[in-house]
Amino acid sequence: MEHTYQYAWIIPLLPLPVTMLIGLGLLLVPTVTKNIRRIWSFYSVLFLSIAMVFSVNLSIQQINGSFIYQYLWSWTINNDFSLEFGYLIDPLTSIMSILITTVGIMVLIYSDNYMSHDQGYLRFFAYMSFFNASMLGLVTSSNLIQIYIFWELVGMCSYLLIGFWFTRPIAASACQKAFVTNRVGDFGLLLGILGFYWMTGSFEFRDLFETFNKLIHNNGVNSLFAILCAFLLFMGAIAKSAQFPLHVWLPDAMEGPTPISALIHAATMVAAGIFLVARLLPLFRIIPYIMNLISLIGVITLLLGATLAIAQKDIKRSLAYSTMSQLGYIMLALGMGSYRAALFHLITHAYSKALLFLGSGSIIHSMEPIVGYSPDKSQNMAFMGGLTRYVPITKITFLLGTLSLCGIPPLACFWSKDEILNDSWLYSPIFAIIASFTAGLTAFYMFRMYLLTFEGYLNVHLKNYSGIKNSLLYSISLWGKEAPKLVKRNSLLSTTNSNERVSFFSKNIYKGDANVINQMRHFNTHFGKKYTSMYPQESDNTMLFPLLVLALFTLFVGLIGIPFDQGIMDLDLLSKWLTPLEKIFHTNSHDSADWYNFITNAIYSVSIAFFGISIASIFYGSIYSSFQNLDLINLFVKIDSKRILLDPIVNMIYNWSYNRGYIDFFYATVLTRSIRGLAELIYFFDRYVIDGIINSIGIANFFIGEGLKYIGGGRISSYLFLYLSYVSIFLLISFLSL
Repeated sequence: MEHTYQYAWIIPLLPLPVTMLIGLGLLLVPTVTKNIRRIWSFYSVLFLSIAMVFSVNLSIQQINGSFIYQYLWSWTINNDFSLEFGYLIDPLTSIMSILITTVGIMVLIYSDNYMSHDQGYLRFFAYMSFFNASMLGLVTSSNLIQIYIFWELVGMCSYLLIGFWFTRPIAASACQKAFVTNRVGDFGLLLGILGFYWMTGSFEFRDLFETFNKLIHNNGVNSLFAILCAFLLFMGAIAKSAQFPLHVWLPDAMEGPTPISALIHAATMVAAGIFLVARLLPLFRIIPYIMNLISLIGVITLLLGATLAIAQKDIKRSLAYSTMSQLGYIMLALGMGSYRAALFHLITHAYSKALLFLGSGSIIHSMEPIVGYSPDKSQNMAFMGGLTRYVPITKITFLLGTLSLCGIPPLACFWSKDEILNDSWLYSPIFAIIASFTAGLTAFYMFRMYLLTFEGYLNVHLKNYSGIKNSLLYSISLWGKEAPKLVKRNSLLSTTNSNERVSFFSKNIYKGDANVINQMRHFNTHFGKKYTSMYPQESDNTMLFPLLVLALFTLFVGLIGIPFDQGIMDLDLLSKWLTPLEKIFHTNSHDSADWYNFITNAIYSVSIAFFGISIASIFYGSIYSSFQNLDLINLFVKIDSKRILLDPIVNMIYNWSYNRGYIDFFYATVLTRSIRGLAELIYFFDRYVIDGIINSIGIANFFIGEGLKYIGGGRISSYLFLYLSYVSIFLLISFLSL
């Protein structure tokens, strides 16, 4: 067993050869490297698969033998200072390694087809392999310095991947925004690491925890300074895992290719912050103020992310806010001390969210032949609808991911989210109410996304190449404007004026002319090397295979954490997995649940999810049509023939959500402009006051010198003339003063 652990150092190194060989190939033999470019995807998958085999093998050994292994070697020794590098293999490392490798393999297989026509294909796989290597190095690190090094490498890779299409100004701006926002958290992380080294004299986790625990109990350190350093450490996790208020980079990260979004949001960058808090949880648990802060930040983030997702039109941006909300759940669980529930939800959410992001990529891929290579259209749910008949496999897998995130049993996220909700009632009823309300919002916006994408009618503006251009086949009023002829006066919450914004829940469907539809049905256009119909088509098998595999994970991965170890079967595999960590770091283990309490809690959480799904179905599904013409509805939305009850609330919700809670606006106006204004003021002071004084002295010396030049001419007559002039002026002034 120990022999296997000794070779665990190879796990983070396995993806590196692909990055190095691609770089050397493009530098030395670029033509040959580009001609055999598809083979690099095979090697990327192969090396990461080997890393996955190592990770799974180590996890099995930990489950059976509860074995933790740490190997260190000295890097720098100078008097009393010693810096050691190495790797730590424990349950947390195993969980993260399996997540990174399994999701990474699926993303790489998917990317081979998704990026096949992109000119940056080789660059993409070089970045991806380096990204995976950096993340694996992060989770296997044995001390804070090593974590910080890989932490920065992960940030660099995310910068490169978010701005992969750097020729697009919006992508270049998005990667800069992510980089700058994360620098705020990373600077705090560095200060926190240095502060704890000053207190404990060690970067190693075990020594750090033990020494700090003794200092706190013996009052050997200032409590305010300890709280400050712990908060600075937590700042790194706030930025990396997109917690409020440093979450603003996450939605803009959607400007990268969709496989990057799946990897970042499922198993790599955003998971790094969760990993850091989980790794340092024994340290944070000693400081109750920090634990309360972690739970508070988590509950704010989960509610904020859910409210910002309900009005998004971009399918990837909506999923991004969903990720933010679910990470808030995980952070809340960590702040409550529910270590097991947090890691359980990290696992289930990673597979479900990877499935949803790759499914969104399949949807975008199917829409591109119709709307072109335009993210504004191919990712906009207002141009979708009715995709069920065209992409049935994508629809089924996307529905599974949606139901999982909604918390519908027996899918994966049901088990983990239900556990967090149960623990939140024991921790704080207020937090539990917010978390439960957010669970309903999650079901609402996720099912809204599904209905707008797959149900109804195809809602695209197609060109009729027989002579009629921009023929409108179907139209939907999704918080936008419609043509004047298409506005219905009796629609629920709709407007009667074509210039007014169509309201929150309005949904009007119109069919185009039958001749136009028939002509478009038979029209084919040349797309790449294939003749593709103008209607959406299902993705290729290499893109569907990862969706099916992730769908299986979404169905069955929740079984590892079912909290029942009584009776015939022992299903609580996750608790066995985490037993060594609980013993060493003194974290709380999860007590076995009985069927009665479980069913009672499950009925509560599932009822909330079904309520959110029902509301989404009423406003965006087929149920809407049955209520559309009922006069009773108008009684609730009209008073004295004016909508003064729901319209203000609905518009406020829409504006809040669509404008990202005005947080970006606040940063742009208050922070950015204030800093820019302060910089301009300092520039003005430096140039016109500081430099002005120096320049004035120089100019004055110049004129004085010029004047003295004429005075000191060497002529006695001139000296006598000046002398008499000064005496005359002095006598005149004296006479006048008398």
